[in-house]
Amino acid sequence: MKNSKKSFVLRIDDHTFTALEKWASDDFRSVNGQLEWIISAALASKGRLPRKHKQEENASKEAKGSPPDNQ
Repeated sequence: MKNSKKSFVLRIDDHTFTALEKWASDDFRSVNGQLEWIISAALASKGRLPRKHKQEENASKEAKGSPPDNQ
């Protein structure tokens, strides 16, 4: 299962959700997509992504013209 995703319930206050909703809209993403992006970026910045996922992220960056990470 290459792209299997887990579902879970997330409880956040109204002000945080409103800010998240606005940010997602500004980036042309759904709230769920924005949360996935935020979590992936945070994991990548802390070196917490599995090696295979890092390689996929680097390939995506290269395709967009960004330099890959040095790991």
